[in-house]
Amino acid sequence: MTSRLAERLVGRPATADAAARRVVVIGGGIAGLATAALLASRGHSVDLLEQNDELGGRVGCVEREGFRFDTGASWYLMPEVFDHFFSLLGTSTDAELDLTALDPSYRVYFEEHAEPVDVRPDRAHNRALFESLEPGAGARFDDYLRSAEDSYDMALRRFLYTSFDSPTALLHPDVVRRTPKLGRLLTRSLESHVAATFSDRRIQQVLGYPAVFLGSSPSRAPSLYHLMSRLDLGDRVLYPQGGFARLIEVIADVARRHGARLHTGTAVTSITTRPGSRGRRAVATGVEHRDRDGRVTTTAADVVVGAADLHHIETQLLPWELQTHPEGAWTRRSPGPGAVLAMLGVEGRLPELAHHTLFFTSDWARNFGDIFGPDTRVPDPASIYVCKPSETDATVAPAGHENLFVLVPVPADTAIGHGGDDGQGSPEVERAADAAIDQVASWAGVPDLRSRIRVRHTVGPEDFATRYNSWRGGALGLEHTLRQSAFFRPGNASAKVEGLLYAGASTVPGVGLPMCLISAELVLKRLSGDRSAFPVPG
Repeated sequence: MTSRLAERLVGRPATADAAARRVVVIGGGIAGLATAALLASRGHSVDLLEQNDELGGRVGCVEREGFRFDTGASWYLMPEVFDHFFSLLGTSTDAELDLTALDPSYRVYFEEHAEPVDVRPDRAHNRALFESLEPGAGARFDDYLRSAEDSYDMALRRFLYTSFDSPTALLHPDVVRRTPKLGRLLTRSLESHVAATFSDRRIQQVLGYPAVFLGSSPSRAPSLYHLMSRLDLGDRVLYPQGGFARLIEVIADVARRHGARLHTGTAVTSITTRPGSRGRRAVATGVEHRDRDGRVTTTAADVVVGAADLHHIETQLLPWELQTHPEGAWTRRSPGPGAVLAMLGVEGRLPELAHHTLFFTSDWARNFGDIFGPDTRVPDPASIYVCKPSETDATVAPAGHENLFVLVPVPADTAIGHGGDDGQGSPEVERAADAAIDQVASWAGVPDLRSRIRVRHTVGPEDFATRYNSWRGGALGLEHTLRQSAFFRPGNASAKVEGLLYAGASTVPGVGLPMCLISAELVLKRLSGDRSAFPVPG
């Protein structure tokens, strides 16, 4: 079976799989599960250890009174990456998931404009939308999207499926020929890039918002990331029926089918090593872990894959002398945003909201400055995101009710506090949730929204730190600035411990579900000695 992604990439060398090894994967989020599935499918003996009682990590699920809330990812983008991933496992997306294309793809409310706009899975509609907001913007939309598509294709061919341990990706004629353009795209911000083409503030915000998917802001993300607009303006936004918890179930099931052993309630307490021979690097020998009853045991391994938060793996599970990324290195790094999440079960329908709805404040400089600037605070008002999966999926809420997932980007700061049920979280978390609810009610014209809430569950940055060991309580992973992108991002192999590899949002290629799937494939490529920039043949 050959994936559509692999078919687009020519010149791919074939590489034989490595000899079977004993592998321990730390962390049962999507990156850990994907890694376990891929390695088990190639004959490796795989044990995955997850500290929580449920798999999925940040892609979690909360159920209360007939409502089922996804607690993390809610956008299904880059479908070709999912297609390719499943093809590597001898199956297909169609066989494993029931995907629905959203129309509208998303709706946007703007602080200073009464009427929202809908982005649809229809380029002609989106072109006409831009033209209606700014005369002449339709033609510039075409040029912008062509550039986004070219950059996206280049990223797939040269930058996403490589660990940057070989210079060939950067010296390929495709890259060399585009060096002047790449230089311009890397050295100015996405915000500046968009403003040079479009003057209408609403268009600028629609094109700048994808920086948030990257854990950054339009003023801090390189303009190379305008490639993200190819995903929402030039393609379909999809949704897996059953929610994103269903995606986790599917990947876990596929991993088990290939023989991976998935252990929950098992917290890794240290990575064990032995000295290397003749002064060489230390060698990973396995992990120590604690079960639900407090018993500490050891699982031996030839390879350890840290698929949990990289800061936690390095600073808590290794002694200082074996840390490639010690605490001091993190003072020069920046996390993506934290998040206050409010999961709301609402009585009655909310036609004012689409499956995905965005609420943009007019003063983005202040909004993002509150999150990433020197004097951080919870933005007020905030640009927020609301997901209403009950628009598309009848299983996530009782009949006649709506399921709302409200996300308020905040600083990555555990001092903001924790969430809870029915308003019992930390004061600052609950205030942010209350403000977001009132903002939705006011901007979308639902004055009785608060009185219709029947279920309420909140999450704060402290919960991310406690439950997922997230550095500083961040919700995503390392921010995608120039200094934390591509070959500048932390690599996926320890420089001090042989046999210790990494997967997930804090290493290459970056944040988001597709990037986590690719990070798992990069581990597979390392074990097979594949140093190409291409996906593994499916």
